[in-house]
Amino acid sequence: MPESMPEGVPEDLPPQFGEPEASAGARKLPRAVGIALATAGLLAVTATSAAVTVAVGKPDRSPRAVVLASAPHSVPTPTTAPAPTAGATPVPLPSTPPAPAPAPSSTVHGSVDGDTHGGDIRYFLLPIPAGGESYGSTDGVTLTSKEVASEFGNADDMGHVLDSYGYQDDAAVRHYRSADGQQEVTSRLLRFKSARMAKEFAKGMSFKSGDSFDIDGDSAAQGIVVKPDQDGWLGELIGVSSVGDVEYQVTVLVKGNADKALLMDAMKRQRDQLANGG
Repeated sequence: MPESMPEGVPEDLPPQFGEPEASAGARKLPRAVGIALATAGLLAVTATSAAVTVAVGKPDRSPRAVVLASAPHSVPTPTTAPAPTAGATPVPLPSTPPAPAPAPSSTVHGSVDGDTHGGDIRYFLLPIPAGGESYGSTDGVTLTSKEVASEFGNADDMGHVLDSYGYQDDAAVRHYRSADGQQEVTSRLLRFKSARMAKEFAKGMSFKSGDSFDIDGDSAAQGIVVKPDQDGWLGELIGVSSVGDVEYQVTVLVKGNADKALLMDAMKRQRDQLANGG
């Protein structure tokens, strides 16, 4: 797919703007106008004899070397009561296991007023489905302008470009793994001065590799599917769009060829969260 620059990019930027930075030892991922897509270093290829394993991070730790595959279901070891001693009264075991502790509730809040999102932008991140495990804080994390710009091929120039689109220095990201261990999902949000600017920023992105496809329910969205280079490697789905003054990007990593429906579902849930605030 041919490259294009986002509308509004100053013409006097140096010619290297948008060129991807080399990533030694890692499979090259598609880049939107030089943007290193937000997979947070999840890909790590390890060769063992003739087998190649693609590994990803484990929730609540730095993402390193945990195979993206469904973990075998553990079978609880039956519990038996100890043999009663002379004169002791046997204590019956409970017939049902204790109820699990409730999940911690979020402390972040946000509001939607037409096209304007207020409050903590983390409130609008793609919710983690039941049983999913987050990387780090379940609320997600905010990003500084420097961290946002560092996702692009030329960080110094991209700070200027973001400003030209009215970027409001308000961004957040959340990474999680699905309950079945089959998906790694990243949601990243950027808030702009207006709905028009957010839409133009999303529209201005193009990808160097992968096949584009439409996203059901959002004619302005673009989806990209990247097939794995080899069997057993990770396939990748990337979706970009906007709701009101927030541009969002959802990335889904799965083992093998990725089903586009996975991204469409995640994009719909992200769209609903931004439109309704939960």
